[in-house]
Amino acid sequence: MNFKYIKSLLPAIAFTIGLSSCIGDLDVDPTIDKSTSMEFERNAVFAKIYANMALTGQQGPSGNQDIADIDEGTSDFSRQLWNMNELPTDEAICSWGDAGIPEYNFATWDASHGMVTCLYYRLYFGITVANYFLTETESQADDSTVAMQRAEARFLRALYYYYAMDLFGNVPFLVTNSSENAPQAKRSEVFTFIENELLGTEDTKGCIEDMAEPKANTYGRADKATAWVLLARLYLNAKVYTGTAQWEKAAEYAEKAMKSAYTLCPTYKLLFMGDNNVNGAQDEVLLPILQDGIDTQNYGGSLFLIASTHKDDMGSIGTSENWAGNRARKDLIDKFFPTSTAPNTDVEGMIAAAQDDRAMFYGSGRTLAIEEPTAFTEGFSCAKFTNVYSSGNSPRDVKFVDMDVPFIRLAEAYLTYAEAKTHLGDTDAAKTAIDALRDRANNPNKQPSYSLDDICDEWAREFAFEGRRRMDLIRFGKFGGNSDYIWEWKGGIKAGTNFSANKNVYGIPTNDLVSNSNLVQNPGY
Repeated sequence: MNFKYIKSLLPAIAFTIGLSSCIGDLDVDPTIDKSTSMEFERNAVFAKIYANMALTGQQGPSGNQDIADIDEGTSDFSRQLWNMNELPTDEAICSWGDAGIPEYNFATWDASHGMVTCLYYRLYFGITVANYFLTETESQADDSTVAMQRAEARFLRALYYYYAMDLFGNVPFLVTNSSENAPQAKRSEVFTFIENELLGTEDTKGCIEDMAEPKANTYGRADKATAWVLLARLYLNAKVYTGTAQWEKAAEYAEKAMKSAYTLCPTYKLLFMGDNNVNGAQDEVLLPILQDGIDTQNYGGSLFLIASTHKDDMGSIGTSENWAGNRARKDLIDKFFPTSTAPNTDVEGMIAAAQDDRAMFYGSGRTLAIEEPTAFTEGFSCAKFTNVYSSGNSPRDVKFVDMDVPFIRLAEAYLTYAEAKTHLGDTDAAKTAIDALRDRANNPNKQPSYSLDDICDEWAREFAFEGRRRMDLIRFGKFGGNSDYIWEWKGGIKAGTNFSANKNVYGIPTNDLVSNSNLVQNPGY
């Protein structure tokens, strides 16, 4: 199957899926031209909905990419999601001068930003494939195997729409592929669609009903608990997306995941190692993005997480790649050392000094403060992600890595529950959830209770460099707009300065705005 062109999305970008069948031009925004002849291969197309998160093309690591006219490694789903959600925040900054990176670092992007555009089309590529799968399997919905695949396809489409809504606000919206330009849906409408798609309505069955029970599906595929965590995330951010808070529902679905068959991995670092599919991390990770050094070679994914955060002076990391790009801003390190200055030491020394297993930073030969954003050794290195095996076994490849990206994990439910319960006045329940994460991190420092600011900081400690910080800062009113929360190099000034509230969403890519007259640009772009 070849997805040739999605013209109203970006005329210069080609989409291809090599699955031994063929399809003609895609005329418009997440749409397939129905006049085109096609051969449908159910399992192959189903796999591609997942693979959209893990791969960038058909042969890897380069040479037959999904999205043309952009560096293939740069087009990776989790790589660009990470850039958009980490680099403009208090957690990370990148030393590279690649077009688009400084704009991320200093929150100065516009609607023509190439990397932003890339993720926009990656999301809609996934939506398009899901729509195609669901249309072609509608007549087979009574088959139990197909019913479960359709439920997962609906979940993944909802996940892609979640990120579209979170990042871009009011977005193009279609649930069937068409030759017509997609209409633009309000953010609140996409919110309702995701909610209804997962839970159902009086007239429709939600996809959760046909998903596997928690931990009963094949590793790497979503199940009911995965959907509960997405719902909890949706409700936790409901006030941002709709104007109306839904703390009770956030706590409800977080608790369902907490009480499921998933459990916290007892050793934090195991979550981010080369054998995290078998070392116990799989008990916590509800949805991994599967990576394999032989079969999923890609310059995004976990290779990006590992290589971009390491320099060759940091010891063995299970890959020959040390790109020396992304490192921590001082403000993240300070959250582990609120009453003292972090030492210039290796990872083991840093963890011991912080009394927290999550303080996986490398400070030897580094400065804590960043005077020059392009100098990698200014700023402590994040040493969280490696391709080293906990078993001592060797990785499958010397360059490409095996570490699965722990994309959705159970710890999110714990902090969602804590935050929602705090809003509801149940600080005891919140304390229990936070203390469970601190116990897992061997952190002896427990507080009598935790304020909302404390919880905002705890999100950073638990999920540092995992590609979600922007969302959390927005929810706490600490990102775009006037705020008393300033971090190093915020807004492009070393001392930090506020940037406009319009940066709480990204601009609809200019190319798509020109191609689709139904779209209205976000304010400020």
